[in-house]
Amino acid sequence: MTHFGVISPTGSHLTTHFVLGYELERRGHRVTFLNILDAQDKILATGFGFRAIGKSERPIGSDAKILTQRGKLSGIASLRHSLKTAEQDMRVILQDAPEVIKSQGIEALLVDQCSPVGGTVADYLKIPFISLCAALPINRDISIPPIFTTWQYSPTWNAKLRNRLGYTLSTVLTKPIRKLMAEYRQRWKLPPHAHPNDNYSKLAQLSQQPAEFEFPRANLPPHFHFTGPYHSSLGRESASFPWEQLTGQPLVYASMGTIQNQIFPVFEAIAAACIGLNVQLVLSLGGGMPLEAMSSLPGKPLVVGYAPQLELLKRAALTITHAGPNTVLESLANGVPMVAIPIANDQPGTAARIVWAGVGEMLPISRLTVASLRSLIHKVLTEDSYKVQALRLQAAIQNSGGVHQAANIIESAIATGQPILRNSV
Repeated sequence: MTHFGVISPTGSHLTTHFVLGYELERRGHRVTFLNILDAQDKILATGFGFRAIGKSERPIGSDAKILTQRGKLSGIASLRHSLKTAEQDMRVILQDAPEVIKSQGIEALLVDQCSPVGGTVADYLKIPFISLCAALPINRDISIPPIFTTWQYSPTWNAKLRNRLGYTLSTVLTKPIRKLMAEYRQRWKLPPHAHPNDNYSKLAQLSQQPAEFEFPRANLPPHFHFTGPYHSSLGRESASFPWEQLTGQPLVYASMGTIQNQIFPVFEAIAAACIGLNVQLVLSLGGGMPLEAMSSLPGKPLVVGYAPQLELLKRAALTITHAGPNTVLESLANGVPMVAIPIANDQPGTAARIVWAGVGEMLPISRLTVASLRSLIHKVLTEDSYKVQALRLQAAIQNSGGVHQAANIIESAIATGQPILRNSV
């Protein structure tokens, strides 16, 4: 059996990796998460091993301060803030992870794509690693718009030119991270990376999307797998809910996630937009704002600090979402169409895929008004095509293999030391 180390950002990425880690442990493997101290309680509560990195750079409480700052931002400002934190965390991984991995006898790494330096650590230690996409795949492809844009897919030459300009901006914004990685690869006498895609595993790359939710990609490596999502209550905040207050009207579930969730005008617009639509709005704050702050919302929605999301989605007619990948995929797993209000980071790209797949509509925060949001909510609720396409994606998810398929691929890659090709599983 294999001792796996997991390198990942905190937050919703961890929730995804917990499900995969649990499946691997069920098969007899051992799983240890390498993360900052703020993640310790959450990881240990799931029963996984934990080893802290960055104790001095990222002391207890630092994550809350960072997320509080980011929760008030949107667009490029939020993206810059995320990348600044990412650079700090990448440095911590490069500095601390090698010794922890060696001391714990970790034999292979599972590395989130959003923590790309994990692959460099594996190369330095000469151990195998698998790339995990908890969010959208960030493999660079000039035919696909950058994930921080709401641009729709188009095969035309001018769309590819537009994409190229977007990736140029991405290259500028991520320069400090690339410089840091290059310094360590030189220090460790590793060959330099010639392309951003060199950061990812040569054995297997796993995405929790179904292939049907991704733009048409022609340039993914042959060992890239769309396994479908990994959903479980493991590692989630437990949340009581006043089920007796549900009225039986069509349920609109609204959540702006657990990070970009402190922009009060967004909640205000959602509440006002649902007035007069003969729906019941359930609004989850994700812990970002106190319940008292929502007492003046119009329409008297049912507001909770945290919601049992998986259970509510089984009853929902529509999800209003920030387009976080977990909420989007969990909605699709229940055949629920969506209206997306993307805020930052990869949410614009996820929202663009919601529109492309026909499972909902998108309203960028810069164009958010009560009237425009109400119009989209009414449209998605009343036009059958959105529900039909959501059910199509639900079927695709059911047939994609999920966490069992992902674990099979990981085991095969580690056992053989060879790339696991799409056509071979």
